[in-house]
Amino acid sequence: MKPGPKFFLLIAAIVSALISLSAPHLSPYFLHIVIGIGINIILAVSLNLVNGYAGQFSLGHAGFMAVGAYTAAWFTVILGPRLVTLVGGANNPVSASVLFVIALAVGGILAAAAGLAVGVPSLRLKGDYLAIVTLGFGEIIRVILQNMDAVGGARGFTVPPYTNFFWTFALAGLTIYVVTTMVHSTLGRGFVAVHDDEIAAEAIGINTTRYKVIAFVVGAFFAGIAGGLYAHQVQFISPDGFNFVKSIEIVVMVILGGMGNTVGVIIAAVLLSLLPALLREAPPIAVDFLVAGSQVKFTLVLKDYIMIFYSLLIIVLMLTRPQGLFTLRRAART
Repeated sequence: MKPGPKFFLLIAAIVSALISLSAPHLSPYFLHIVIGIGINIILAVSLNLVNGYAGQFSLGHAGFMAVGAYTAAWFTVILGPRLVTLVGGANNPVSASVLFVIALAVGGILAAAAGLAVGVPSLRLKGDYLAIVTLGFGEIIRVILQNMDAVGGARGFTVPPYTNFFWTFALAGLTIYVVTTMVHSTLGRGFVAVHDDEIAAEAIGINTTRYKVIAFVVGAFFAGIAGGLYAHQVQFISPDGFNFVKSIEIVVMVILGGMGNTVGVIIAAVLLSLLPALLREAPPIAVDFLVAGSQVKFTLVLKDYIMIFYSLLIIVLMLTRPQGLFTLRRAART
């Protein structure tokens, strides 16, 4: 029997509670890594709804994340001082939480609107053509943000530190619950039909564009939420942080975990969130060899080659295990 949405919500609640209880005893560096894991879970699970369950291939998730990040940051920085007085004043600890939740919601809504704007005209495309359109959308968003002085432009934007354990993992649990509930509902059957055979789905009267747009909008909404959490975690954002490389990182999580496999995608998000931290701590490797009788020496810094690792990982997975690494139950059936 497959685990239902309540199971995933329970697991997320337990993990969130355990981490929250241990938070006072953890170092700031470790806390930063764990919060990053929660944000990546939101990004990977939301993209899995589009790429995995609905069968589309989007490379613009970083663009939706950027919309949510800059919207939430602008909301807390520009409108925050005015709204805080309406919810208890600056000295009230509840006021910051209320402001933060509103900012995240607004960021998610605008990201969903951006998903709708790019989804309606482009989701009639398929495969590589859709990937190119979504990639172009992400780059358009990045260039626009670079030229917006209201949010710092290319200089970047300083953001207050509102993100914490509770909000990160509560929203991660909410993302898992919503996506899993959708997949196990009548709506999810439409996603599966579009994923398996779009032509056959259209032949039996299914509005495939409608299902693809729904998946795109919901995925963009949670990407915007993740962007807001990310902005208020790192406390400084710039357009270069939401480029093509960021989209590739999220896609790798989905591919590694297995498209259409929520549990596998969560595991992959955790592993690929820990990998950069481990590589940053790895000591440089001294390489010494002979070339044409001459001795060549250079130092290999592993953290500088993360994208090469991601690229090789995608190639190896596509050649050897295109269904992803964490699909043991599916593999056993076949």
